[in-house]
Amino acid sequence: MLAVVGWVVILAQAGDSESMGAMHGHAMGPDLTKGSAPLFFAMWVAMMAATMFPAAAPMVLLYAKVQSQRHSGSTTLFIASYLTLWVLFGAIAFGLGAGVETLAERSGWVADHWARAGGVLLVLAGLYQLSSLKLRCLSNCRSPLSFLIHRWRPGAAGAIRMGLQHGVSCLGCCWLLFLVLVPIGVMNVAAMLMVTILVFAEKVLPWGRTASRVGALSLALYGLSVVLWPALLPTVA
Repeated sequence: MLAVVGWVVILAQAGDSESMGAMHGHAMGPDLTKGSAPLFFAMWVAMMAATMFPAAAPMVLLYAKVQSQRHSGSTTLFIASYLTLWVLFGAIAFGLGAGVETLAERSGWVADHWARAGGVLLVLAGLYQLSSLKLRCLSNCRSPLSFLIHRWRPGAAGAIRMGLQHGVSCLGCCWLLFLVLVPIGVMNVAAMLMVTILVFAEKVLPWGRTASRVGALSLALYGLSVVLWPALLPTVA
């Protein structure tokens, strides 16, 4: 339900951005770092709920079942601490986007080459998909039962600790997939949908490792294409 609410908010905001762009006679782009920090973080939370909660559902449901049997813990605190970690990461994404925009406004060279830098970031995201750290974090995310067996902690404090621990694994698995939304556009609905599908496939489906490799190849090829032809980046228009 939280994921559905997140998508409703995202689609509504994307529609407002397109309307404002048409009103001004140009494509404004979906980059919310050009707006206020509160707006960015509100949309970032919606994006996290929309994209991460479907993949986190097996872990959350299993935790809720064990918690109800043991009468110890809190599913709400587990989810809240998990989401809090992603919000903190959103601060880094906002700072990066705002920094790039400031540099682009002050430097003609940065303005001319930031799109290619975005392409390099896409390539790095593709390579990270194949890294040992990514695979280790992905294994943790794909094994909710093992996580609960080895890291269960009782009570409210335990729920917060476990939510943060699971969030660290998810962050280690997916941080670059979300960081590439800065150059592509934080409110690019198509890009968010593709990230959601990739994250869900690699974490939940039996052929998740294959999905991760396909994602790696797709990101690397798209990134190389952007380096060669910067106009392929949606936010360049």
